[in-house]
Amino acid sequence: MQDAKRSGVSAAVVTQVIEPRPRDLGGFSVRRVLPSSTRPAVGPFVFLDEMGPARFGPGEGIDVRPHPHIGLATVTYLFEGEILHRDSLGCVQPIRPGAVNLMTAGRGIVHSERTAPEVRAAGSTLHGIQSWMALPDEAEEVAPAFVHHPAGTLPVHAADGVRATVIIGRALGLESPVQVAIETLYLDVALEAAGRLELPDATPERAVYVVEGAVRIGDRAIEPGTMAVLAAGAPVAIEAAARSRAIVLGGASPGPRHIWWNLVSSRRERIEQAKRDWVEGRFPPVPGEHEFIPLPSD
Repeated sequence: MQDAKRSGVSAAVVTQVIEPRPRDLGGFSVRRVLPSSTRPAVGPFVFLDEMGPARFGPGEGIDVRPHPHIGLATVTYLFEGEILHRDSLGCVQPIRPGAVNLMTAGRGIVHSERTAPEVRAAGSTLHGIQSWMALPDEAEEVAPAFVHHPAGTLPVHAADGVRATVIIGRALGLESPVQVAIETLYLDVALEAAGRLELPDATPERAVYVVEGAVRIGDRAIEPGTMAVLAAGAPVAIEAAARSRAIVLGGASPGPRHIWWNLVSSRRERIEQAKRDWVEGRFPPVPGEHEFIPLPSD
């Protein structure tokens, strides 16, 4: 009876598996996991793309022209390659593997994401995760801000075939220096074959996105490129049958959010205002950039 009970608990640990939607961004492939038709968010995370892996030949790269955001914080975290970030605050920052760029849009920011000229000339690879976190109601209209945390500043748990980097939040007795406006859990977990990691169970909402390898959660095998949403409060462990990598994400929900293009808000009318502001040129420009992405027609 006890074994059956354990099996029942194990089977209920994964409540949902989300399949990605491939997107081609002009020759650059992403897997879009959030939002999905069945799950708009996990904790504060309302958007998650796996970028690549992609290989660019000499002279090739990415060119995401200036575009606006409101009501969210973007988190860019790379496994390989480099992206050059520029924004309307005047920040210019290369993003490299293991570092964290946190851009808080608040009442409005504009940024571009490109391959730097010297990286483009040599050819490069690119692989990473880009996510958006909805801001809580009281922080939706804060002043925009940008912070960069080099890879060496993030705490790492390493034991028993597991290396877990605490990108944001508290876990495994460690706390990230990255400060956010809402309770957040965000980990980069690398596991050797037979590696096992027990996840924090006090986080209100949790999910695991498998980047590569062979991962089991409870009695479920989770394929690379898919996200497993976990039962609240249940003891959960990630187990690897082969060398694997996964992102653990979650936290507290800020409540329902409207999302249109790059704009996020608790109020639909605020998104409509931001759309007008972009069309009429009221967002601040990115210094030194003259291109921009027009407002989509739908």
